[in-house]
Amino acid sequence: MVEESDIEKIEKIERGFMYMHEAYTSKASKTYGAYLKMASHATSDGALSKMNKELIAVGISVCNNCEPCTVWHIREALKAGAKEEQVFEAIEVAMEMGGGPTVVRSTFALKVLEHYKGQSPT
Repeated sequence: MVEESDIEKIEKIERGFMYMHEAYTSKASKTYGAYLKMASHATSDGALSKMNKELIAVGISVCNNCEPCTVWHIREALKAGAKEEQVFEAIEVAMEMGGGPTVVRSTFALKVLEHYKGQSPT
């Protein structure tokens, strides 16, 4: 069950993304610009669809316990057309790859998915 504190955490992470993006772009950071270009290329349609690449990123972010990455890539996977069941299976693959510690840490990913359920991610 997603609690108010979970929603606050997810929204705080989203605000953090916007703050960071604006901070780097306002300073015309070449390093950040290069990162954005690489990230865009890495997740764009190719032999794998953007959606499939985002599902891979969901699994990696859960396995690595990167909560900001988990929020970002679940949202992006849903925006790219992934269904709730597909995101859930990506989380399950992370559990298999990461073992017990990842199973326990996957709780946050499940709460993020539930938070976005029924919403149109922006």
